[in-house]
Amino acid sequence: MNVGVGVPNTLRGADGRLLLEWARQADAGPFSSLGVFDRMVYDSYEPLTTLAAVAAVTERIRLATMIVISPLRNTAVLAKTALTIDGLSNGRFTLGIAIGARRDDYEVTAVPYHQRGRILTQQLADLRTHWENEAIGPRTGRPDGPELLVGGNSDVTFSRVARYTDGYMHGGGPPRLFAGMADKAVAAWQAVGRPGKPKLWGMGYFALGDSALAEAGADYLRDYYAFTGPFAERIAQGLLTTPQAVHQFIRAYAEAGCDELMLFPTAPNLEQLHRLADVIG
Repeated sequence: MNVGVGVPNTLRGADGRLLLEWARQADAGPFSSLGVFDRMVYDSYEPLTTLAAVAAVTERIRLATMIVISPLRNTAVLAKTALTIDGLSNGRFTLGIAIGARRDDYEVTAVPYHQRGRILTQQLADLRTHWENEAIGPRTGRPDGPELLVGGNSDVTFSRVARYTDGYMHGGGPPRLFAGMADKAVAAWQAVGRPGKPKLWGMGYFALGDSALAEAGADYLRDYYAFTGPFAERIAQGLLTTPQAVHQFIRAYAEAGCDELMLFPTAPNLEQLHRLADVIG
């Protein structure tokens, strides 16, 4: 299993210089990928723009959206942006998309919230069409476009995985939850007769250091997931705060069949990147 690290593009206090230096140092370290989050109504950096900048300061590491809320975006523009990032990074881009669950993101973009599932399914079909259409460009190494993954937990998610994508992105949580979702993705894949298996991505959060860092990280998660109500506290309790916890989390996800595990920081400082590199190095 590969282990990637998130870019702190949704953390308050992170500026452009930090994001680019974070990417440079991650590219030189033991990580296999760099991931970004997507929020519209939040003090955060737009994920696709961030990865375009990151592509310019990295050479090796894979770049991934985990995820982009694609119904908020015009499909043709999203398709061209994805091709552009894939071209700038010499084929290192993975586009992960999902519907998101925050109503305010849809309200501010004037996209009908209750139509988001239908929009996403149509986008998955249309993205491949746009990528195979030479008029869109730029052309990259993959004739069917960048690697495409989809996230979500509903049954229709796994139908989308099997019909349209290269694999599944899990939204975080304990390894046993990931294992159940991964089994559904594999079963849907096999049910439509696709060869091989879907790529399976998981994620978690970390805050390595003293208790103050851990509590600040938990506060960030409570704020970021406040829309879930009491469930935000359960997410905060899953924060990885010790090297031992990180090792156990990695081991359990590997045993559950994960191909790429993305660990996202909850504090915007490079020391967090260095600490995680030491743990997994």
